[in-house]
Amino acid sequence: MAAAVVGRDPPEAELSRPPRRERGRSRAGDEMVVQIGSVAHGGSCVARHEGRAVFVRHALPGETVRIRVTEGGEDDRFWRADAIEIIEASADRVVAPCPYAAPGGCGGCDWQHAAPAAQRRMKAAVVTEQLSRLAGLDREIEVEAVPGDAEGLDWRTRVTYAVDSEGRPGLRRHRSHDIVTIEQCLIAHPEVRAIGVEHHRWPGAASVEAIASGSGERLVVITGAEDGPAPDARKLPDLPADVIMAGSGSTWHTETAAGRTWQVTGSGFWQIHPGAPDTLVQAVLDGLRPVAGERAFDLYCGVGLFAGVLADHVGPSGSVVAVEGSRQAAADARWNLRWRDGVRVIEGRVDRVLQRRELSGRVDIVVLDPPRTGAKAPVVRSIVDRAPRAVAYVACDPAALARDVATFGELGYQLDTVRAFDLFPMTHHVECVAILRPG
Repeated sequence: MAAAVVGRDPPEAELSRPPRRERGRSRAGDEMVVQIGSVAHGGSCVARHEGRAVFVRHALPGETVRIRVTEGGEDDRFWRADAIEIIEASADRVVAPCPYAAPGGCGGCDWQHAAPAAQRRMKAAVVTEQLSRLAGLDREIEVEAVPGDAEGLDWRTRVTYAVDSEGRPGLRRHRSHDIVTIEQCLIAHPEVRAIGVEHHRWPGAASVEAIASGSGERLVVITGAEDGPAPDARKLPDLPADVIMAGSGSTWHTETAAGRTWQVTGSGFWQIHPGAPDTLVQAVLDGLRPVAGERAFDLYCGVGLFAGVLADHVGPSGSVVAVEGSRQAAADARWNLRWRDGVRVIEGRVDRVLQRRELSGRVDIVVLDPPRTGAKAPVVRSIVDRAPRAVAYVACDPAALARDVATFGELGYQLDTVRAFDLFPMTHHVECVAILRPG
């Protein structure tokens, strides 16, 4: 059975914050049979019980399931629940390849119980609904598969493991600080799994990140507990000889994309799907079509990937301003872009940097790649004030994208095209590249 039209999800803050105090008698643990409706933003599907919305994990649209309530009281306007028995299954249901992708297990994956094509249809439904509800736009969305995974597995080139009080690494339960110890993560890239973080103790560590870079380097980044001493290197495990062991921010590795290598320090941001950087670069170039001599902005530039590609196309007669709030990422961007005199990297909050007088005046093209919360109105207004001919908005959250697209629309910029990519298979996350132009 195909995915139904997406349902209205709870507010973003409700989706992301820890369990709240329930109002009235707690219904956690109660079981009931429900009919599953539409998919909601956040990895759940919507059911109804006695008129109340119930956001159910481990279910698919159209199914009849027995659920167990995990959060909610008698007076709450919605509950959360897990599907614990599938009474009538969707044709899209498959056996989850990972034994930890189950109620009470690891919270990292949302949809291992759905075929990959069905996952993409559900993500498309979410993007469509968010654009409709928050931006008033009716768009047909297709989520595109990206080369670099094996039917949704073997793609995650960076995995951060939480470490419990006994030094055992694992992954957290959904909406919980509880740690589930695991044998292996099936969505992790094979080179990450080969490091073997899961098979060792990590005394004194709060988290351990395993990285398999696109250039073939392997790195383990260890973060100590805030209220304890740094991990004792003498007690840390022996890993494969080529694996670099480091503290957060104390070393760097190289990634490859767009025909170049890029320095990324420690746990600094880089797309985690092997096919993501080149896919996003090409989508941005296809949308903006930069030409020699243009003035470009790359906002929330990270380590400078888009800025470097724009510099290639605007050439020595053009210019690129790259803005990044993270000190370390900005330092990496300066190093990565040192070959180009026409690129300027500025460290600082984007909304504040855009107020500087020396950055005023018209800009031809803008790449906007904000965090999950979106760019928000002050940044959008500052962009529109510079009258670019095109803006490429790279978005990891469809709700934030839709809100910002609505703001652009109020200021005279219309959504031209939007592409969506399955950069996070088995999860509800989806990456979009939207192109906006003056209307």
